[in-house]
Order: sequence, then structure tokens, then C-alpha cells
Amino acid sequence: MLAFKDIHPQAPFHGLVIPKIHVATLNDFAVSQAELVGRLLLTAQRLATDQGLPGYRVAMNVNREGGQVVFHAHLHVLGGRQLKGALG
Repeated sequence: MLAFKDIHPQAPFHGLVIPKIHVATLNDFAVSQAELVGRLLLTAQRLATDQGLPGYRVAMNVNREGGQVVFHAHLHVLGGRQLKGALG
């Protein structure tokens, strides 16, 4: 797993969490990779904790229609200010 700051931040803190194994999109994960998906989320949690974020958003864009521009699955971790707009 890799984690680092986004070069085009959308919040005061905007990190990316990326698996070292290539998977193009969320749709391409196999059931057998469930542990890897869980590790993605736990790495996002750790990144937010390490950054001292009291609240944060985790997002994954899927395919062009979902806003994905880099076709290697990754999570966005955003925080550092009050985030607007509920997603669900």
C-alpha cells in the first residue's frame, strides 16, 4: 500500500491511498481480493489519524463517468475543514 498527498488538493488535506498491486477500477477487484480492499480502507483510516483529522471523507471514483482519470484504483482521503454536501 502507498499513501501520499494529492498534487491537486481539493481540501486542506487530500491524500491518496493506492494498492501496489494493479487493479484498474473498483469494478475490477475480485472477491478473493476482499482483504486488499479492507486494507485500503484501514490505510485511509490510519492516514487520517496520522494527520490528526477529527473528521474526513473517503472517496473512490470509478470509471470516466464517475470522475476517474487515473486507471489504477485508489482512495481519496479529504479533511482539514468542514466538508459540505452529504453524499448519502
